[in-house]
Amino acid sequence: MAEWLYEAGVGEARAALVSRGRIWKARIEVDGGGPREGAIVRARLAERNGPRTGKVVLADKQGEALVEPLPPGITQGAALTVRIVREGIVERGKRRLPKAVPAEGAPRPGPTLRERIAATGVPVIELRPHQHDALEDAGWSEVIDEAVTGDIAFPGGWLRMAVTPAMTLFDVDGAPPHGALSIAAAHAAAQAIERHGIGGSIGIDFPTLADKAERNAAAAAIDAALPQPFERTAINGFGFLQLVRRRTRASLPEQIMADPAGHAARAALRIAERVPPPAPDTHIVSEPAARWLARRPDLIDELARRTGVAARFVAEEPR
Repeated sequence: MAEWLYEAGVGEARAALVSRGRIWKARIEVDGGGPREGAIVRARLAERNGPRTGKVVLADKQGEALVEPLPPGITQGAALTVRIVREGIVERGKRRLPKAVPAEGAPRPGPTLRERIAATGVPVIELRPHQHDALEDAGWSEVIDEAVTGDIAFPGGWLRMAVTPAMTLFDVDGAPPHGALSIAAAHAAAQAIERHGIGGSIGIDFPTLADKAERNAAAAAIDAALPQPFERTAINGFGFLQLVRRRTRASLPEQIMADPAGHAARAALRIAERVPPPAPDTHIVSEPAARWLARRPDLIDELARRTGVAARFVAEEPR
């Protein structure tokens, strides 16, 4: 039976769709990450970027967004209401603004991660720090390691996942016969795309296949394993297939790449919260994570409120 495991951690929420003892989808939502997809926000047109596009300043200090199409006849400085259709994304240190479209209705926030998983109709299990670590049992650390390293093993081979500003790429490696390898790789890539919440443009570089029948079989495996909607090309003579999925927010690898120190710091907070009493008052973390936490005393205060221990985080000694 499938179920969502949900954890409201310090600084971020985590969720994993688990079935048959493994994680099929892994999601993280960082606190204060900007307006969420689906939010309706009051805004003011700050500048035009073209006949149909412009940049708006969102109300309540929610930052800026790109709007397309602009309402006919709107002038700079005019007020409008927008709906967020893609959240802000950081690509190699450069932040891409959220995308929005004109909308009507009263302002409202976009659905939280907790609300989104509840809307799937699959049962949601709320995890508590004092309970056994069900996320870890299902393979949470292994999924995070996939997102960080890009190395994804499957029977008979492995995928190398690389996130670029243009697309997320999967390179297939493994032993012949390449026809069977490519079918297995297609299933593995489809599962990784779902597991890590990857959208936008995606490329899969298969080994060079012997003939059109083998290429069609690998492409059909993608169609069978990856839920619609998406669009794809055929596998060309060099073994490359491109597909495009709707993109509403950053994938798990993109989230971690955007703020690796913050990710490490929040992971350390998770570990500290789960330590059984008597909990230590000092935790050793990497230097970047220690600096990040020094800038977020509110999170350390929240950890103290939850655990009853005023903890401090110290950078590990250089080797």
